[in-house]
Amino acid sequence: MKKNARKNFSLYILYLAALLLFIFTFFLVRPKEEGNLAAEEYAEYETATVTMILSDSTELDPHSDNSWRGEQLLLAEVTSGQYKGQTLQVSNYVGPLYSVPLKAGDSAVLIISTYADGTHTGTVYEFNRTLPLLIVIGLFMLATILIGGKTGAKSLLGLFITLACLFGILIPALMKGAPTLTTIFLVCAYITIVTLAILGGLQKKTVCAMLGTISGTAAALLFGLLAQSLLRMNGMRVNDAEALLQLNQMGIPLGIKGLLVGGVVISTLGAVMDVTMGISSSLSEVSLANPALTRRDLFRSGMNIGRDMVGTMTNTLILALLGSDLVLIIYLYSLGLSSNQFISSAYLSIEIISSISSSIGVILSIPLTAIFSSIALAKK
Repeated sequence: MKKNARKNFSLYILYLAALLLFIFTFFLVRPKEEGNLAAEEYAEYETATVTMILSDSTELDPHSDNSWRGEQLLLAEVTSGQYKGQTLQVSNYVGPLYSVPLKAGDSAVLIISTYADGTHTGTVYEFNRTLPLLIVIGLFMLATILIGGKTGAKSLLGLFITLACLFGILIPALMKGAPTLTTIFLVCAYITIVTLAILGGLQKKTVCAMLGTISGTAAALLFGLLAQSLLRMNGMRVNDAEALLQLNQMGIPLGIKGLLVGGVVISTLGAVMDVTMGISSSLSEVSLANPALTRRDLFRSGMNIGRDMVGTMTNTLILALLGSDLVLIIYLYSLGLSSNQFISSAYLSIEIISSISSSIGVILSIPLTAIFSSIALAKK
């Protein structure tokens, strides 16, 4: 009874830590909004409801995969901000890569520009996707809870803590000049400990999964550093690094070079956590079913279980990384690049560093978790 009481008390402490992290993230770390001076020109993004279509020249363009192209002139009632309640005449410029045709009753986000003389105009920025996004997220949460039950609810709490750590702690710390790789690794270690403790409680199999996950992500980090050194690559060659370089020039001390391997660590974390928790849970059940098993027997069982995971998990990681860049892959294929040009391209090097380093993290986490579990769970 005392053991269960201590376990429950520890979990309550973790839940309290998650709540405090939520408060810290969304109330203390948020940047302060600066007021606009009346004499300055500025733009605001506010919501509005389309009340009438004055003109519509949009049509399907067969040269853009039948996407909409054209212009709409609308009347829209502003529903937020300082101009709430006003009806503005706004233009909606529609193209294959931006905006969509709107109809009466649709909600949209407007760019409302206010000028020095006090006048203001509006242009449609995008269809307001707030409600559809909430519906999609709500369906995901509902499915998770209905199928996963209490464990599913705990996983959602862990997901929330992960997002809070990334957006509330990691990114603000990096923007203030914190060492990139050290900060990312420590935040990932914190996410691992809190998330696994919430899912599995503070017990031997969970601690083994924590140690395996942290060790696996460390292996991915070290291999990523080795790979980028051999290929003479760093975060400066990642997409959109040029925009971050402009932040450096504005005085924001962001460590851009470490972002390539830092991204590998973050993308590896979830897969490594799945593998390590699966192995430690399986070995925990094996040891309970046969307490006479030695450490060597448990280690062999863990390796047998892990080998079945290696093929599918490695394939999953590489396909996920390639799938996220499918548009770019198709574009590069259409260029008909020579083998020398493609092999030496920054794109291929970045993908190899990301894919192989992540896979190395998953692969090495298997024997590491098997070692930790066999030491902790075996009777002899």
